[in-house]
Parts: sequence; structure tokens; C-alpha cells
Amino acid sequence: MDHIEGEPCQDIEDCRLTDRHVQTLLNREADELARHFTGTFSPETVRDCVEDSYTHLAATARIRTHLPVLAARFARQRLEATAKNQGATMSDEPEVLFVCVHNAGRSQMAAALLDHHAAGRVTVRSAGSAPADTINPAVIEAMNEIGLDLTKEFPKPLTTEAVQAADVVITMGCGDACPIFPGKRYLDWQLDDPAGKDVDQVRPIRDEIDRRVRTLLDELVPSNA
Repeated sequence: MDHIEGEPCQDIEDCRLTDRHVQTLLNREADELARHFTGTFSPETVRDCVEDSYTHLAATARIRTHLPVLAARFARQRLEATAKNQGATMSDEPEVLFVCVHNAGRSQMAAALLDHHAAGRVTVRSAGSAPADTINPAVIEAMNEIGLDLTKEFPKPLTTEAVQAADVVITMGCGDACPIFPGKRYLDWQLDDPAGKDVDQVRPIRDEIDRRVRTLLDELVPSNA
């Protein structure tokens, strides 16, 4: 069955790479990414990850215009996590993964807030157990009010390598979707879901996330450290 451009895929098989232009763009992104990971991953491994990332993002994307670029960004995060898991890279920075169902509201706000407050002292990622196609517009507006731009962010699927690479995994209503690995710190933040809420209703959720993020940051990277 041919997939209609601009419609979300109902079957992941419909999202196979059949468009020559898309494949050209993906190859270009993969070549650039392969140069970044020279000595860590082969070009073939990088290309496979980029194409796999595209397929997963295309399964929910309504608009495909910038999808090859987003797939490359997602692939880079996955490869960085894999490199860490394999011991190919070493970092003293703690890594935090925020997970909610759609990665369109709570986890995106938490990741942006922690990244902002940490100022490079913490590696921050977010994901969804069933990612949406776009970020909640009311969430984007609420975050923009405090100077944080989420317009370039996008919902990402939860991957095993992301959980395995994290030191702290914070769930926000995703149930048992997160794989459990020994040695990780797991937290579950009970927060209202901003889905269907207007910006006035999202602000208190944002502020509560900000409070929790600041407390977490003080635990991970004490100010006197």
C-alpha cells in the first residue's frame, strides 16, 4: 500500500524508504554523522541507525519535510548512548532521561528546564513510550514565556539504549514501558498531563516540573561541587 505524504503511517511497513529524494537526504545526513563517529562506528552502522530512526519517526509524523534532519538528530542521540553503553566514550556528567507517554508535554518541559539550569553539567534526554507527532502547542507557549524555545524539538520514541545510558530515569505516567537495568536510579513523578489543556492550565504543571528539576539538579551536581 502506498503511503500518502503528510499522513501518519498506520503500518511501519508503509514507511519504508522508497522516495529517492528522501534516501539522498538520509545518505547525506548519514555521511556527515559518520565523520563525527569515525573510529567509534562504521559508516554502515551509522547509515543503518539513521534509516532506522527515520522509519520510527515517520511512523507518527504528519509532515515529512524536515524528517531526514530530525532522523539524523535522533540517530546521533542513539549512537552517543550506544557508545557510552559500550564504553567507547567516558564522561563524568550524569545523564538523565525523562519519559512520558507522548513526549509532547511533561518530558519535553522537564528536559528543557534541566538542560537550561544545568548549563552543560548534565546530559539530558527525553522520550515517549508512544510518541505523538508534534509537541503540544500550549506547552510550547508556556515554555516560550520563560525564554525556552521548544519549536525545534520533536517527540522521540523510547529506546533501550537511551535507558541503559542514563544514570537517572524519570517516568511521568508511562507505566511499565521503561526497561529496568540494574544500577539505574528510577523516579516516578506524578504530574498532571498537559494534553488538552490551555496555556493557563499548563503553567502550574511547568512550574511544578521546574521545582522538581531544580531539586534534582542540586542532588546530581551540588552547587559547591
